[in-house]
Amino acid sequence: MPIDTLTTIEITKEDLKFSAAHFTIFSATERERLHGHNFKVSLDITAEVGDNGMCFSYVEIKQRLRALVAQYDEYLVLPANSPYLTISEEGDNYRVEFNGEVMRFIKADTLLLPIRNSTVEEFARLLLERLLEDSDFIQGNGVRSLIMKVSSGPGQSGSATWRQTMGD
Repeated sequence: MPIDTLTTIEITKEDLKFSAAHFTIFSATERERLHGHNFKVSLDITAEVGDNGMCFSYVEIKQRLRALVAQYDEYLVLPANSPYLTISEEGDNYRVEFNGEVMRFIKADTLLLPIRNSTVEEFARLLLERLLEDSDFIQGNGVRSLIMKVSSGPGQSGSATWRQTMGD
């Protein structure tokens, strides 16, 4: 019985992380207090094993992941697509309204992200979408699927999955 020539490589390195302040919104009236995490990022890549006994250069994907997570490091992140926040600009600040509260954050320290909530699930989806914008790596290495994982601490993570379909 032949063995499938697909394999899954897990890329998990200590420096694949970003430190960010955030608050999770639970409902129109309840949210966490502002706090921070060191969000760890890992990626599972399923691809065809080549004639040389490997799928792709691990160095190449690690460089891409490091550059990706560096964009989010040491910021306060706000979910620009939240149905519960109203975000406007006030000079050098963002004015954020939630359930009658008004919070102001320095623009230079804040990222407005195209997410609905500041959760590991949404961070995983966003990072995967951004990685998929780099189609050269995906197409050039016969990648069949990707699973992006983001963890806010031991035992607590979220993931997002992409699988190649026949039309890709």
